Amino acid sequence: MALRILADENIPFAREAFSTLGDVEMISGRSATREMLRDCDVFACRSVTKIGRELLEGSRVRFVGTATIGFDHVDVGYLRERGIAFASAPGSNANSVAEYIAAAMLVLARRGGFTLEGTTIGVVGVGNVGSRVVNKAEALGMRVLQNDPPLARQTGDPRFLPLDALLDADFLTFHVPLTREGPDATHHLVDAAFLRRMKPSAVLLNSSRGAVVDGSALRDALGRRRIAAAVLDVWEGEPVFDAELLAEVAIGTPHVAGYSFDGKVAATEMIYRAACEAIGVAPTWDPAAIMPPPGHPRLEIQCAGRADEDVLREAVLTVYDIEADDRALRQSPQSPAERGAYFDRLRRVYPERREFHNTTLALSGASERLKAKLAGIGFRV
Repeated sequence: MALRILADENIPFAREAFSTLGDVEMISGRSATREMLRDCDVFACRSVTKIGRELLEGSRVRFVGTATIGFDHVDVGYLRERGIAFASAPGSNANSVAEYIAAAMLVLARRGGFTLEGTTIGVVGVGNVGSRVVNKAEALGMRVLQNDPPLARQTGDPRFLPLDALLDADFLTFHVPLTREGPDATHHLVDAAFLRRMKPSAVLLNSSRGAVVDGSALRDALGRRRIAAAVLDVWEGEPVFDAELLAEVAIGTPHVAGYSFDGKVAATEMIYRAACEAIGVAPTWDPAAIMPPPGHPRLEIQCAGRADEDVLREAVLTVYDIEADDRALRQSPQSPAERGAYFDRLRRVYPERREFHNTTLALSGASERLKAKLAGIGFRV
């Protein structure tokens, strides 16, 4: 009998990949029910689906894969207890998120009339995503401070600083899992007291999980100008987000920092291969053959007489217009129910965004330093 596979409709190429294993049905991740999963063997989900006893008890599911790097929506202990194999996609969208952070900072620098080079960024969480943010920030000429208590304990590396040492940074960006217990709990890590300790000219960026930041405390801090600005891609209570908080942030987007097409396809491939291993079959699907060409395979840019960061902005915002994502979210309906549905729709119909490495830059009059910056954030130069 063919395997029965359920997959979130927001996972690109899920049907193509998993149909090599059996019969695939695509569903809305938020609509998944125990009844749907009762006769299912494999479930490919995203972070909008809560995975645990309530959903899976009594089903024949033997593999769950989430096409996301985080898995705080999954009761891993329950899966282990039931003997259900599990896989996530660590690192799959890490570069996408790092490109989002670079784009956001370049936009804020333009709006504020300053340059990123020479400013300081504090990176909280230096795993798959945070380490890429570190690399791109260093390529942009920023001074980087790193905080990661688990890595600090594991490695003893002096580059990992206490969180307090990052509070004087010009930018503070968070790339941590959402945890509620233990010495490194991150739930409401950024609360009213934390925000009061940041310097008034600082910018806070959160693209990890919404509840890492106390949304009401941030709204209050921005309203009172306790910090200069915030960039939020993730929100407490998603998909129903705080419209008043959106009005206060400099850039607000609908949980799409990691939504590059490259990252999403990489996640699909990772959980597909894990499913093959769990079931005991050889993987046969290869996405390389069906990846569409990038929208901007080649960009010609005149650099002579221009500031480095103007050229960087032109390249970055041509490939990824982060302000378009911000404008789209600000067109949300007023009622909470409609706002939540709109948030989900923006994610479901998100345009195909390709990563910088798909674009080759033909530069006229560029210094070697500028070329190194562009290559350092991912472009082919």
